[in-house]
Amino acid sequence: MNRFTKAALVALALTTTAAPIAAQAQNRDRGDRREWRQDNRDDRREWRQDNRDDRREWRQDHRDDRRDWRQDSRNDRRYDRNNRYWYQGRSDFRDYRGVRPGYWYAPSYGYYRVDPRYANYRWQRGGYLPPSYRSYYVRDPYVYGLRPAPYGYRYVHAGSDIVMIAVATGLIASVFANMY
Repeated sequence: MNRFTKAALVALALTTTAAPIAAQAQNRDRGDRREWRQDNRDDRREWRQDNRDDRREWRQDHRDDRRDWRQDSRNDRRYDRNNRYWYQGRSDFRDYRGVRPGYWYAPSYGYYRVDPRYANYRWQRGGYLPPSYRSYYVRDPYVYGLRPAPYGYRYVHAGSDIVMIAVATGLIASVFANMY
């Protein structure tokens, strides 16, 4: 046998035995990659599940906080026509020292000067609130036992009265007299 034939036979023997070994190694690599991918999937699932649990706990805590707040706010002092001093102890009335001539008091805003012609004015439905007094909005109508104002209307402090006005024009829609 010549050298060429020997080399060819050796090459043939190597290719016939090496090809299955290489394929088997390739399959092992695929299996490793599959296992790795499966592990990654499992890790992501666990992570998502943990996040889901965290969100659920947060939502439940948030719900509990809101319930506590609602319960606390129910116990707040509300407007009570029979109790003359219902506003005492409320933070928005901390500056209130009673009636002062020439001034009106708006909770959370404080005292503000009033034109003398409006000092003892009786507001009526269908009238107009002057523009200089339209900015003293009632921040929490529930305290006074009022429902939320309809769209386009606001409750405004006008002396010891609360007036519901049309925001665009200042037209008085309703008057709640002597609230404090």
